[in-house]
Amino acid sequence: MGSVNALVTGGAGFIGSNLAEALVERGDKVRVLDNFSTGNRANLEGLDVEVVEGELRSYERVHAAMRGVEVVYHLGALGSVPRSVQDPLTSSAVNVEGTLNVLLAARDEGVRRVVFSSSTSVYGTSRELPTVESTPPDPISPYGVAKLAAERYCISFSRVYHSFEAVVLRYFNVFGPRQSPHSQYAAAVPLFIAAIDQGEPVTIYGDGEQSRDFTYIANIVDATVRAAEVPGANGRIFNVAAGAPATVNHVAETIGLILGKPVEKRFEPPRPGDIRDSWGDITAARETLGYEPQVDLPTGLELTAEAIVARV
Repeated sequence: MGSVNALVTGGAGFIGSNLAEALVERGDKVRVLDNFSTGNRANLEGLDVEVVEGELRSYERVHAAMRGVEVVYHLGALGSVPRSVQDPLTSSAVNVEGTLNVLLAARDEGVRRVVFSSSTSVYGTSRELPTVESTPPDPISPYGVAKLAAERYCISFSRVYHSFEAVVLRYFNVFGPRQSPHSQYAAAVPLFIAAIDQGEPVTIYGDGEQSRDFTYIANIVDATVRAAEVPGANGRIFNVAAGAPATVNHVAETIGLILGKPVEKRFEPPRPGDIRDSWGDITAARETLGYEPQVDLPTGLELTAEAIVARV
């Protein structure tokens, strides 16, 4: 394996493949590590990337993928709060031990910087909104606990190993093209688009007035690439969000307007592990990373609906 600028773990997933595409477009040599359990080969079609198939849980596979790499974007994970409630052990093995393997291999290969994608779920239910990074974490779900542990390993490595750099990004409710509506753990936006397009009711857990800081994928990719390069980001944690919350009901109604179709809602009890409101303060990302969300919610939903309806 020759030298590559970037390794994207989970690079066949929804966020990872969008990131890999952006890196290739700007001229980076990109390697992807994915076990294709939730990632999709179709997401990488036509992309000039080197693919290493393997498990984050195997240090050997991770180390093999790490050779000659300058920057690691560690997006590989077993996502989903409900999945972690169902199977906390696997969630921990992939999200905590998997991250430790990435950090160890990066350290052993002299990688310049690791950018880790964490999640708003580490906060739990914040009493103060918008949430700043210094808010004491209080995760509710096993997924949130695993992500918090992984974050702390990243920060620890940046402190105890000479010249090792790590940056943590807390993503808020990412949505966009390539997000699958077909998994049993699919996110709200693709599920809503697919259901409304087909004239089926959308399932809403709780009263639908819970808010989320829905963040379009292009904004996430922009912040993630910046986090790999900006001096002064090492050892720090940044919220990456739109900085503009919307209720789940509002998102469903907006999708209905975009598709020109009626929205029928079916309300179910709230799911265990779900948080009530989420809204990220993005001041730190603005000041240090130079991040500014370029795509707002209505535009992002339009682009996503276009992509998903074309695939359904």
